[in-house]
Amino acid sequence: MRDYDEATSFLGDWGPFQLTIFFLLSASTIPNGFNGMSVMFLAATPEHRCLVPDSANLSQAWSNASIPWEERDGQRVQSRCWRYRLDILTNYSARGLMPGVHVNVSNIEKEKCLDGWHYDQDVYQSTVVTEWDIVCDNDWKGPLTSSLFFAGVLTGSFVSGQLSDSFGRKKILFATMAIQTGFSIVQVFSTSWEMFAILFLIVGMGQISNYVAAFILGSEILGKSARILFSTLGVCIFFAIGYMILPLFAFFLRDWRTLLLALTVPGLLCVPLWWIIPESPQWLVTQGRIEEAEAIIRKAAKQNKVPAPAVIFKTAEQETKQRHIRRYTILDLIRTHNIRIITILTIMFWLIVSIGYFGISLNTPNLNGDPFLNCFLLAAIEVPSYIIAWQLLRHVPRRYSMCGTMLLGGIVLLLIQLVPQSEY
Repeated sequence: MRDYDEATSFLGDWGPFQLTIFFLLSASTIPNGFNGMSVMFLAATPEHRCLVPDSANLSQAWSNASIPWEERDGQRVQSRCWRYRLDILTNYSARGLMPGVHVNVSNIEKEKCLDGWHYDQDVYQSTVVTEWDIVCDNDWKGPLTSSLFFAGVLTGSFVSGQLSDSFGRKKILFATMAIQTGFSIVQVFSTSWEMFAILFLIVGMGQISNYVAAFILGSEILGKSARILFSTLGVCIFFAIGYMILPLFAFFLRDWRTLLLALTVPGLLCVPLWWIIPESPQWLVTQGRIEEAEAIIRKAAKQNKVPAPAVIFKTAEQETKQRHIRRYTILDLIRTHNIRIITILTIMFWLIVSIGYFGISLNTPNLNGDPFLNCFLLAAIEVPSYIIAWQLLRHVPRRYSMCGTMLLGGIVLLLIQLVPQSEY
């Protein structure tokens, strides 16, 4: 088969067809920026302490003294998970005794938050944490919520490529968009943490599959000169745009259900793209569907206002009839020694990058200062980073640019330990 890029070179590099594909496929990754990082605000843990019900009939002095003080991060703060026994406090209050005057409060027996918690609403009106009291003995559910999302991402990473090879790039792209958007809408009506977490796992599967399918589709449709630009600036910058918009939504929508619904709506705007974005002609050729591939290329030529040859994939059609086209699977990534080494190194590099990237990003609410501004700045810094990566890929050998940036990132992370504790 003749080289695909050679066969379609008459289209040019940056005609209206390529520009349309570039921007629409890139824009389709904006919701990924929402869903990938939304857990920071959806499952944020505001300041909280044990709830002291009015039925306890405590005086104001005893109500103020009902929460023990403890040391946390070098500061003296009220306990989040313990209170003094209310029956004892009520007895002291009824007798007219005063805390610190007649009674040494620290000697009173403690109990857990039997009546729930009081949550500070200065930053968040409600989150998944406050909805289902995912604190204290249940605080393990908060990190597990994020872990389940990324378990979905892991699962989607394994199956999305195989599915797109079998059913087509376009079908899997829009099917996973529907999964991501549809299950996010269902999440809004979650009645329990378990329901929310399971749906979040499915959303994670759709999120990464959508991204991978868009990445592959754009890389196959666009020509050689546009692929690096698409893979470094296209999908990545539009992902960062979604990431930057996330804190803006979260700032104005402090209720988690309203926020999640607002973040889901942009996914519905991708529905009309089904009639604009074509299937990958390269994939159609590998399936022997030559007429369909040529029809897409001819339509692209008409859009670019260039003449198309009478036969575009003639040689490819002959070869398709003459020999069986080999289908590749995930096992081909470990079939030969050289490929195994490359696969192992790639997995290791992505593992390191993902731990650093998501570890820093998801820790944003724990930093000092405004969490919405911190999140926006962390997202905004990605834009110049992608531009630098694009230039490195154009002018520097791959292994030097990759090793250099990873080394720089590691050094910076180590230097964070030198920042005084008071500066956090």
